[in-house]
Formats: sequence, C-alpha cells, structure tokens
Amino acid sequence: MPDTQASPSASIDAMQDVFARQRAAFEHERHRSLSERKADLEKIEKLVKERGDEFADAIDADFGRRSKSETALAELGFTIATAKHSRQHLAKWMSAKRVSVPMTLAPGNAYIRREPKGVVGIVSPWNYSMQLAFAPLVAALAAGCRVMIKPSEFTPRTSALIKSTLAELFSEDHVAVIEGGPEEASAFTALPFDHLFYTGSTQVGRIVAKAAAENLTPVTLELGGKSPAVIAPDFDPAEAAKTLAWGKFLNAGQTCVAPDYALVPRGSEKGFVDAMMHETAQMWPDVATNEDYTAIISERHHARLSQMVEEVREAGAEVHQLAFDKAKAGNTRIFPPTVVVDPPLDSKLMQEEIFGPILPVLSHDGLEDAARFINERDRPLALYIWSKSKQTARNFLARTISGGAAVNLPLLHLSVEDLPFGGVGASGYGAYHGEAGFLTFTHERGVFEAPVWHPSRLVRPPYGKVFEFFKKLQAG
Repeated sequence: MPDTQASPSASIDAMQDVFARQRAAFEHERHRSLSERKADLEKIEKLVKERGDEFADAIDADFGRRSKSETALAELGFTIATAKHSRQHLAKWMSAKRVSVPMTLAPGNAYIRREPKGVVGIVSPWNYSMQLAFAPLVAALAAGCRVMIKPSEFTPRTSALIKSTLAELFSEDHVAVIEGGPEEASAFTALPFDHLFYTGSTQVGRIVAKAAAENLTPVTLELGGKSPAVIAPDFDPAEAAKTLAWGKFLNAGQTCVAPDYALVPRGSEKGFVDAMMHETAQMWPDVATNEDYTAIISERHHARLSQMVEEVREAGAEVHQLAFDKAKAGNTRIFPPTVVVDPPLDSKLMQEEIFGPILPVLSHDGLEDAARFINERDRPLALYIWSKSKQTARNFLARTISGGAAVNLPLLHLSVEDLPFGGVGASGYGAYHGEAGFLTFTHERGVFEAPVWHPSRLVRPPYGKVFEFFKKLQAG
C-alpha cells in the first residue's frame, strides 16, 4: 500500500508547486515538435506493453478480484491501441489547415494553427483506473500539453503505480500524478488549468464544472447516466441476450456505458430473461470462485446495490439472480448477475445510474413507445438497439439523443478510435478518442496573412465610391 500519511495541506502545497513549475515549463517551451510528441506516445505504449502485468496485479488487488482478461482487453489493450493510433496520425492532426479567403479580402492567406492549450488537468475514476487516466493523457501529450493527473483514491495501488511509472518516463514539470482524497481532489479542480478533463459521476461533475468556472477553465465532462438497450420487434430477444449479457456484466457492470436497463417487446420478457440468465451462467459459471468475474469496488457500493434490489423486491418486482455460495467466495464484495423484471419507475434502480451487475427489464409497445420512454428522461451516455434492419435502427437513432450509440453490439463503439466519445446533456459534454481527443486539448488559432499592401486600405473614411464597390462585392 502507498504511503498516505502526508497531510492534505502539505499535499495541496506540493500540488500547487507542481502546477507553477508546469506553467513555467510551458511558457519556456510552448511548442513541442512532432518527433518529441511521438516519442512521448511511444513511451506510453512501451510502458503498458512492458509493465502490463504489474498494472493488472495492482488493479486486481484494488478490486479484491478483477478479471485479468478484462483488464487486458479494456485497459491494457485499449491504451496501447489509442497511443499507437495517435502516434500514427499525429502529423496530420498537427498540420495547419488552409481555409478559403473571400474575394473582398484577397489577396491573402487564411489558416488554422493547432496549438497546445497549456497545462491541463485530468481527474480519472476507479472503474477503469489505468485506462481512464492514460487515454486522456495520450490525447493531451499528442496535443503538446503539460499534464497533471488526479487518479481515484479508491484504487490506491493502481494510482501509486501510475505515479511511479510515469515518474520514470517524464519529469514532473511535464507529467505529474497527484495522489490523495477528496480534499486534494477539490484543490486540484480549483487550479487555473488551461483545460480540465473529468471522468466520473454526474453529481460530482456538477461540482467540478462549478470549480472550473471560477477560473473560466474549459471542461470536458465524461459522466454516465442510464444507457438503454432496446430490442426491436424484428429481433429475437434470446439472440440479443448473447451480446447484451456480456456488455452488461463485464467488470460486474461497473462501466459508464454499460446497458443500464433493457426495453423488450411486450410479451417477450420471460424468454429474454431466461436467455439472459442462461448466457450469464455460461460465461461466468460459479461466480463465487470464477476469476473472470469481477468484485464490486467497495463495501459501500456493494451495500448500495443490495439496497436497490431489496427495494424493488419488496415492491413486488420479479428478481432473478445467479446462484452462488457466499462462503466459497472469500470476498464479501461479490455481487451476482441480477435481472429485475418491471421494477417501479420511481425506485432507485430506475432513478439512479446502477453501476453494478443489475439489469432492469421493461416492456415496450413498439419503437415509438421505446423512443418516448427514453426521451422523457435524461440523455444517456450510450444507446443500444438490436434490429435486423439497418434502416429501422437508423430511424430509431434519429428519434432519440445520446452521447454515442451502437447497433447489435454493446460497448465496442468505444474501440473505434476515429469515433468521438462523449456525452450530451446530463451525461456530459466534450469528447475525446482519436482526433477528437487531440482537439480537446488543442487551441485552434485562426490566422489571416495579408501582403504588405492590401486593398482593404482603400475601404476607410471618408467612405465613397470604392466603399460602395466593396459593399456590392461583399453582398455578392
């Protein structure tokens, strides 16, 4: 376990010192070259490849049991892929973009310079503690920024490893990791960053946005919400369950884009639930001892999930849980895959983001009904629809709003590097991944270059015939 004895005030003083040094370093070297930025990204890629096992062990220890396979897929592999993609496309992203000049301003050139914003802050969560720190770091380094990272206190081993490994690769005035709890996090978000990137809950996101507003700091908020999974009438619900079960119960549901509830055609509920439980049992037999099934991050979060289920059970909802022997688990934070049929809409299960292995199942009377249900609620981070018809799926997407979406497969739209990933409304704002991430930490500076003598000199008081000519030219 890392040393956490330093007082919050001492930690905050040190944090502010790091920020001052990063600011000075950026003023000294505002523009890192293409080769320097590529080298930074290569360092990240090499680090994950060479020390991935250490990260997997640290994450496993923080969770009390975290599937090493899921870590390899969703954290290590994802980070390597995003670093490699950014490195391969960086030259194109960095290049100035020529734009056309109207006839009234000819002759002259206009272009957009893509410049680093400066010193940026990244607040990363616990659920994918390594990936969600490193992915925005890759984007910020690609943009040429100085970076400070505040990882979650709920994953102290992973946070300590992130700090120590990055310290081996970068000076602290380039990349720094700030450990600590809520006091340090609050002081971190109050720093006058040139950009602040936060991943976490909507509740805390509102606090972060207010803190950043004091400094007029632009913010990217990657939040969450209740992402719906909709089964169209033309799709076999049992077939949908084969992919939906994986998407829901990966990382024990502790995924911001996990399907939060399912809307299935009325009358198909039983078949869908049976298929969900069957598929789940096939993927994670004996969850008590199965190393591929992840534990809940904390006792508090486990208790919250238990209370959600008990509330709807007492209200008369039908609850299906994969059986497991608690005594064999050895970990009190194992929560079995759970499917709940028709929970009350005013229950916590349907009012809050679940962030656990519980899937509420509701019925719909056609896609218009499903779209109405979704649109009456906060805009979700992700939306999933299963349909045999591309046109049906596209029509449904046209009737709804979400941060991102996928057809016939959950979660994996995040792995398409050239798709921007971000929320809308209560699920956040701003985006990253691929070029969108690069642009998040980049200032696009518009530049107009005129020759020494430019015809616009003629358009000045006292206005006369030349001005009238220009006015007509401008009007087309």
